[in-house]
Amino acid sequence: MLDAVNARTLPGGEAPDSTVRDELPATLDAFLAGVGARAFRFAETGLRQREDALDAVQDAMMKMLAYEDRPASEWTPLFWSILRRRIIDVQRRRRFRLTWLSPAPRHEDETPVEWSDDGPDPSRTHDGREGYARLAEALGELPARQREAFSLRVLEELDVATTARAMGCSEGSVKTHLSRAREALQRKLEDWR
Repeated sequence: MLDAVNARTLPGGEAPDSTVRDELPATLDAFLAGVGARAFRFAETGLRQREDALDAVQDAMMKMLAYEDRPASEWTPLFWSILRRRIIDVQRRRRFRLTWLSPAPRHEDETPVEWSDDGPDPSRTHDGREGYARLAEALGELPARQREAFSLRVLEELDVATTARAMGCSEGSVKTHLSRAREALQRKLEDWR
């Protein structure tokens, strides 16, 4: 999962630790090519619909083209911040449509119809698909800020400072959200083993 395309550095230029990628992408195209699959997984977890996730990632990548002249060290937090805002926009738009434009469907006994997820994407045929589905489901149940902190810090392996810049909050908030997310995920997934 680690590739040399997506390097991360601290504002002073030094790498935060030895496990972080040690090369910056040569071009914005190389950066976007390297981050695409991970960005899609992040968006799919937040939006729970493949088409919306693809659209959000594509929109974020298109917006990144305007920042091609920025230093490569700024691309990572900038991209994740743009994608995060795009996901929030889609979620808000969905909520508005669901509550104002269409009445909630009801069964014959007047109880609301609950929409269910169709399960994991069928293209995930590897041995860990059930584990992935459980993790994705557990992540989807977390509050948005906890899900973002966990995804960016653990799955994307961004350092605390970069995650804070991407989320638009303090480093302390990132640590708090991450700690709460880990506790909640541990509770949700401990029965699965």
